[in-house]
Amino acid sequence: MYKVFFKDRLIFLGDKNESSNFKGMVYAWTEGQSLEGLILQFDEEEHRDAIFIVADNLEDLFEHFKSCFKYIEAAGGKVYNSNNQVLAIYRLDKWDLPKGKVEKGESLREAAVREVEEECGVSNLTIEKELQSTYHTYWMKGKFVLKRTYWYKMNYSGSEELVPQTEEDIQLAKWLLLDNLDEFKANTYASILQVINE
Repeated sequence: MYKVFFKDRLIFLGDKNESSNFKGMVYAWTEGQSLEGLILQFDEEEHRDAIFIVADNLEDLFEHFKSCFKYIEAAGGKVYNSNNQVLAIYRLDKWDLPKGKVEKGESLREAAVREVEEECGVSNLTIEKELQSTYHTYWMKGKFVLKRTYWYKMNYSGSEELVPQTEEDIQLAKWLLLDNLDEFKANTYASILQVINE
């Protein structure tokens, strides 16, 4: 099953069994049908919190769904220091985690480490494991964009002063205590909340 954050609402893609307990609108997709109209309808019907699109072949469904958007891949980190604090950034008046677009010729892991280093001014990060990817959409230059972000749990053992990357609109980079994330959770994106809670 795929879970796509759509302006902090949700589009689920899965099979009929996975949708059996879903209380909202379920749409059955068959190959050859376009989903663009359904996506635009969901965008307009803001009273709907979520829709579920089902198909016999989930990968075919997802490939078609992807084709309705400009597709971008990004990578980022959920970084812990030796005090078991997590690294957060404050950008455009919301809390977030460091992440960014994967560049040509770069591996996902390389991109994740580079983005954390650039956005927060730290170095010598080690990747512990891959976390669950997130998918979210946004509107840019007259087209919907679908971004898949690959997340990695990372460790940092240094003591460098954090330097927010202001040219990326980052106002603050800060270590936050894990048991004191209420302010972060109250003012972040639904997709980031999923990563923080993992």
